[in-house]
Amino acid sequence: MDIVLRGIVVFIFLFVLVRVMGRRELSSLEPFDLILLIILGDAVQQGLTQDDYSLTGAMLAVGTIAILQVCTSWLNFRLPRLRPLLDGDPIVVVRDGKEIERNLRRERLTSEDLAEAARKQGIGNLDEVAWAVMETSGSISFIKKSDS
Repeated sequence: MDIVLRGIVVFIFLFVLVRVMGRRELSSLEPFDLILLIILGDAVQQGLTQDDYSLTGAMLAVGTIAILQVCTSWLNFRLPRLRPLLDGDPIVVVRDGKEIERNLRRERLTSEDLAEAARKQGIGNLDEVAWAVMETSGSISFIKKSDS
């Protein structure tokens, strides 16, 4: 039972940690981030199972986190009021070709990052953009201005 309780605590901690880290960090995985994830995984494992190296202990820890993830997903699907808390809301970062500085600062997103994302979608200049939205996944969606 101790492993299940530890699993619940670790899940909540990781959930809050990921929400605090922000979308930008989640959308781009640098080599250092990969190393950090590996170290984090090892540290979490030690906190979850302590000195229990049994197969049962590992299954309990992984099963608890998997069940909590399924429950979170189900709550997100069934209770729309919880979606902003669980997933966050999309944020408009460009409106009518103009960057919204307050929203860029909030997401720790630079103009260079925004320009790079636009180029990846075939947009050479932000003047071509009607809207750019930072999605809850960390990706940026661009909607071009109409030509008419």
